[in-house]
Amino acid sequence: MMGLAALLLSGCNNDDDDNAAPSLTALNLALTPVATSTVQWTGVAVTQQSRVFANFPRMETDTIPYSVAEVSGAQATPFPDAEWNTWNRTLPPQNRFVCVQSVYVDANNFLWVLDAASPQMRGVVPGGAKLLKFDPTTRQLVQRIDFSEPVIFPTSYLNDVRVDTQNNFAYITDSGAGALIVVNLATKSSRRLLGNHPSTKSENLILTVEGRVWRNRSGELPSIDSDGLALSPARDYLYYHALTGRALYRIATQYLRDEALSPTQLPQRVEYLGNTNPPDGMIFDPAGNLYLTDVENNAVTRVTPSGQLQLVVQDTQLKWPDSFSTGPDNSLYVTTSQLHIPRAQRTEPFRIFKMTLPQQ
Repeated sequence: MMGLAALLLSGCNNDDDDNAAPSLTALNLALTPVATSTVQWTGVAVTQQSRVFANFPRMETDTIPYSVAEVSGAQATPFPDAEWNTWNRTLPPQNRFVCVQSVYVDANNFLWVLDAASPQMRGVVPGGAKLLKFDPTTRQLVQRIDFSEPVIFPTSYLNDVRVDTQNNFAYITDSGAGALIVVNLATKSSRRLLGNHPSTKSENLILTVEGRVWRNRSGELPSIDSDGLALSPARDYLYYHALTGRALYRIATQYLRDEALSPTQLPQRVEYLGNTNPPDGMIFDPAGNLYLTDVENNAVTRVTPSGQLQLVVQDTQLKWPDSFSTGPDNSLYVTTSQLHIPRAQRTEPFRIFKMTLPQQ
């Protein structure tokens, strides 16, 4: 992956404020519609059997019909059942989804659900923040990891997750309070890392999407810390990026797993790779291409293992391309969450698209 690092450090930066897409080699992949929803989703996860799961955070309202569902076309079936998907503030949060921000299918075909438990990003519901592992076939809960202080804060918002099944670790970004959460799945112990390091912090970048300056419901400019997350195919590097920022970073996972490293030693292992257009989601495909959503330009880009920057697709249908999942048959899935459009002004459904990646 040295080619990727060298490219970003040498010429892939885009620091202009005009949001113009850089001149790239264009793949122009076709977008195939997979699912639509009238309920806002963020994450997508696809099993080895091409079952598609999506999550629906309580981002703008406490009232949603489900938090996790298997989706196809316009149909959504709550997963694993209706009870898990039923929550309000009068109910205990331990065995219910409070505010699910992402879903992920690991190499062993298990479905992981990351519950940030912070409806409308207004504070973590005590006892609600958790990482859950489900068997998609039996719909049974296989493992759970609960989070509390000092690993997370009341202002935390657990955003994205990647699971290394070989080393039995999970990596999570905290976009509300800026940190990486590293989970030893064998011991069920969690650590909060790089919480005071610039690499996990927002750069207070103002995002402009389709002519709109992105603001929250109160009209304020959002400041979102470490958000997008990608684990390299060899599981040796973790890449991460703030949403309201341009800097892309990585760190060798051996250092994240090393509990002997001191708080002063670990930051020395962080590598700055250069700037990109602001991405929400990131993912590697099995061939080692790093994909990034480009929310300001209705686009998906990628950096190849040799270090070439490519425009995968640019389409007005990609209204805030949010999260990725890889699927079987060399496929890549992406959601649209329309975060830049005020809720009352959205006229189109939320979409999941599939792309067939070129053979390497």
